[in-house]
Amino acid sequence: MKSDKQHRTMVCIDPAALDEVAEAILKAHPDQRVFAMYGEMGAGKTTLIKKLCQNLGVKDTVSSPTFALVNVYNNQSGEIYHYDVYRMKTIEELFDIGYEDYFFSGNFCFIEWAEKIEPFLPEETVYISIDVNAEDGSRLISF
Repeated sequence: MKSDKQHRTMVCIDPAALDEVAEAILKAHPDQRVFAMYGEMGAGKTTLIKKLCQNLGVKDTVSSPTFALVNVYNNQSGEIYHYDVYRMKTIEELFDIGYEDYFFSGNFCFIEWAEKIEPFLPEETVYISIDVNAEDGSRLISF
């Protein structure tokens, strides 16, 4: 995972605290639109994306696009794209859906399992890592 110039880490003990984390991420990166999520299965990538979308005014139901590869949500500013590339078998699938149209659209893009497509992410991507503390289940979220 690449590192950002502005690196920040937050500990999230309670899922309710994700609202604060989502707000902090968006405030720390007001001009960025592509966010790459890293974390093991069940770490909370989709849950954090739900909070980010809520913070951005999305009224749609936000769910993991595990089988669709990308979900599109709407807010007052336009569209928000939510990728889950976990089940992507070949990089051609990314090209088939026209990823560049999404990544370089100026709209928000949230990408789960970004390590699978890292070479194709824009230079200004924000990298978010979610690590689970095995002892208490808390999350260490770095961005």
